[in-house]
Amino acid sequence: MTLIKRNYPVRNFERVNPFAPMFNDLFETMFNGTSLSEGNFKVPAVNVLENAEEFSIELAAPGLSKDDFKIDLEKNTLTISVQKEEEHKEETKNYHRKEFSYSSFKRSFNLPETVDVEKIGAEYKDGVLSVGIPKKAEAQLKAKQIKVS
Repeated sequence: MTLIKRNYPVRNFERVNPFAPMFNDLFETMFNGTSLSEGNFKVPAVNVLENAEEFSIELAAPGLSKDDFKIDLEKNTLTISVQKEEEHKEETKNYHRKEFSYSSFKRSFNLPETVDVEKIGAEYKDGVLSVGIPKKAEAQLKAKQIKVS
């Protein structure tokens, strides 16, 4: 299983100075806690595990609900995405305040031909999305002892 590399748009000032992205992201991360290249939402960390029977993807995304996730499979590419919109309204006697918050991320994975796509399942529990990707029966590694003659 391979992770598809994310491509970020090139900003105009980066064409002039090739070191600009490194320093801008560094300083913005130090002062804001976020990175320019990731927008207003951190891209969650992902663990990819493999054993004899299946691949597993664990994605740490606390604060979301299972309905926020969208998992698509197209031509052996598994895509996990979230797009969340929040609106906060507050009205008092002297002022009105309305705040909008939009956050999203997308992670894609190339799946090998040995995966049984019909049996892929997902579960969201305690802030972690777990996706189980079983292998086809013929692709599973089975222990075998070879007799020496």
